[in-house]
Amino acid sequence: MEGGLKPMDAEQLRENAHKMVDFIADYYKTIEDFPVLSQVQPGYLRELLPDSAPTQPESLQHIFDDIQAKILPGVTHWQSPNFFAYYPSNSSIAGFLGEMLSAGLNIVGFSWVTSPAATELEMIVLDWLAKLIKLPDEFLSAGQGGGVIQGTASEAVLVVILAARDKILRRVGKNALEKLVVYASDQTHSALQKACQIAGIHPENCRTLSTDSTTNYALSPSVLNEAISNDITSGLIPFFLCGTVGTTSSTAVDPLGELGKISKSNEMWFHVDAAYAGSACICPEYRHYIDGVEKADSFNMNAHKWFLTNFDCSVLWIKDRNALVQSLSTNPEYLKNKSSQANMVVDYKDWQVPLGRRFRSLKLWMVLRLYGLENLQSYIRNHINLAKKFEELVAQDPRFEIVTPRLYSLVCFRLLPPHGNEACASKVNHDLLDAVNSTGKIFISHTVLSGTYILRFAVGAPLTEEKHVNAAWKVLQDEASALLATSLG
Repeated sequence: MEGGLKPMDAEQLRENAHKMVDFIADYYKTIEDFPVLSQVQPGYLRELLPDSAPTQPESLQHIFDDIQAKILPGVTHWQSPNFFAYYPSNSSIAGFLGEMLSAGLNIVGFSWVTSPAATELEMIVLDWLAKLIKLPDEFLSAGQGGGVIQGTASEAVLVVILAARDKILRRVGKNALEKLVVYASDQTHSALQKACQIAGIHPENCRTLSTDSTTNYALSPSVLNEAISNDITSGLIPFFLCGTVGTTSSTAVDPLGELGKISKSNEMWFHVDAAYAGSACICPEYRHYIDGVEKADSFNMNAHKWFLTNFDCSVLWIKDRNALVQSLSTNPEYLKNKSSQANMVVDYKDWQVPLGRRFRSLKLWMVLRLYGLENLQSYIRNHINLAKKFEELVAQDPRFEIVTPRLYSLVCFRLLPPHGNEACASKVNHDLLDAVNSTGKIFISHTVLSGTYILRFAVGAPLTEEKHVNAAWKVLQDEASALLATSLG
């Protein structure tokens, strides 16, 4: 590699990394010039790139040119201030700096000994965050519990369902797997279904309990109680309940206190998924939504959604870490060391599915230190206020209706069908969604509640301001007007 780019060289790194930072900064300066939702067709990139990798090195500038011309058109711009789909995936300067440092150190911190700082910083930072959202002390690392960074909420629910499964099977016998039953509402994220499949829970034993507008799509304790009673009568074994704070479709909040009592009386594991809404709990006025969390066995929130921490950083707290370790620990000879053998340390490899893990706590540490609690609270409140503004705009237009109460920064709404013809309501809103997203000016997504097709407007991108919300509403109004004119014509 004489004269070219070396595998690692401090000065070459400095030179090229500066160029990359400049490229990314320029991208952010021009991010509003791109269609928010990529407008390319499937397979577009194969026509633009060679069939095989280069034999000789190419210049970084040539690669930048390709990124600009070929890659960015195929990117949906999650950091755009006009991105209002799904839930946010926050990026920030602090998160970016932490990600850079993690990549620079490039450790593989599966055990304490492989980088003590990686394990210990993760424990400390997750204790900090637990205290900010006022989790019970049982979730702190000083006791039998503690926190761990998973990649996603899907991984978090998987590891706790494995821990819960093995815990109950140790009590009732391993042959009882076919009798184990999982409970959640029909609004629970599909990650639970995948976790059940991986954990070997029989599909017919996964109870997705119906919700409706009478509870604002929260899980009803009486419906849960009835399902559990029926299953016990049938000789089945209830063992796992998943409650949600801030469901994906509509930010419904399950009644944790009542659900916790039911799970405790039936000796079930109670997991709380607050992937999106957990971040809002740093604001005292939103903390009450997780009242009852003291009855939970595990609690999860995604710092990479709404907490200015670059993907991926899903935080899982657990009251009994030994339950995780008993399910997920392996101890091959080549990983043995004095500290681990003496039980003096935490080895996070035993709290997750993979062995290897990145130094992800650095970016959360950077976020907490470079922004501080007060700025983070203001950030959350600003998005919620912008969502309130959008909600007011929708309410002022008689052609639209708000479908569910807004709790955080998500507004669920729909365009009313012409002449009150509900038979075409889904098509009208589906067409509006397509029309709006095809403009490239904004990106929103949809869901279905009680058979009704609705539109979701989630505020949460770091660059979003009131002017973007107003402009988004104008796009929606204009496209709705065009659509209704066609329908009525």
